Amino acid sequence: MCRMTPSVWWTWSGALAKWNDRDTSMTQLLRPHSLFAALVLGAVAMSSSVIAQSYPTRPVRIVVPFAAGGPADVYARFIGQRMADALGQPFVVENKPGAGSVIGTDAVAKSIPDGYTLLLMSNSQTVNETLIPNKPYALMRDFVAVAPINYSDLVLVTHPGTGIQNIADLIKRAQAQPGKLNYASSGPGTPYHMAAELFKSMAKIDVVHVPYKGSSGARSDVLGGQVDMMFDAVTTMAEQVKSGKVRAIATSGKQRSEVLPDVPTLSEAGVSGYEATIWLGLLAPKGTPKPVIDKLNEAVSKISSLPEVSQLWGKQGAVPMVMTPAVFDKYLLADVSKWAGVIKSANIKMD
Repeated sequence: MCRMTPSVWWTWSGALAKWNDRDTSMTQLLRPHSLFAALVLGAVAMSSSVIAQSYPTRPVRIVVPFAAGGPADVYARFIGQRMADALGQPFVVENKPGAGSVIGTDAVAKSIPDGYTLLLMSNSQTVNETLIPNKPYALMRDFVAVAPINYSDLVLVTHPGTGIQNIADLIKRAQAQPGKLNYASSGPGTPYHMAAELFKSMAKIDVVHVPYKGSSGARSDVLGGQVDMMFDAVTTMAEQVKSGKVRAIATSGKQRSEVLPDVPTLSEAGVSGYEATIWLGLLAPKGTPKPVIDKLNEAVSKISSLPEVSQLWGKQGAVPMVMTPAVFDKYLLADVSKWAGVIKSANIKMD
């Protein structure tokens, strides 16, 4: 144990007295340090501004943690090409699928936060925050929001053999015969699965989940009548609906889909407040300079706001999303919370 000698004690007491003396104010003591801090902060701000003005000076990588050819990959390439035109450097898409998007997402989390590595994300990542708790990264800790891109509606379809005509029929049947009806999905934790579980929770019904390893098998069995229903992408199912192979009873967005404008939304049809879409956005590693984030956000927002882009995406069942980084960050937090509640209430586990 360290003891103070009398001389040390008086020296310390004198220092305290001097500190408290009315002629020695806190402002006087800290003024040199405050000036230095202000100079440092000013230099950092100027440096960030210079970086943003010249950014990018080399190719930018957009990591897509999903397989090539899917919607996320297609829209990443679309945005990347137009960002290259706007900012004067290539935006190169790199697919890193695996482990339910964890492999590619982790690679970006560990990248240098300089604006030259971005993540193309979907709501799969916000679902994974709860569904895969032992990931090597945390979404809101290790990333910063850049910009959303777009969202796409889902459609709830039933096989004609069920005799279900609309949402009211479905809910009435499910309540009268709990566990009798079933639905297909492309696997646990996928947007199609989560959309169905949210519907079950909000409608207070019991419908059995039949998971598949991919959408094609699930879709085939609904078309063949082996499974009663499923949530699927609007554009994928639109032709099957028009041909009468399945019946579209509701779409999943806030507004009716341009692809199936005669089909009501779930909220319209009686499940008030329901919304479950597949959306895409860009993130960057935490620590990426804010001026760079703002420059990227401005570029993506301008692209998404072009009338020709809106028309093209509308034909594909997608709707542009435009938000500032701060608003997108809040959107991510809300989405993580939303799906956490569904996962916990339905006791969903990864196989």
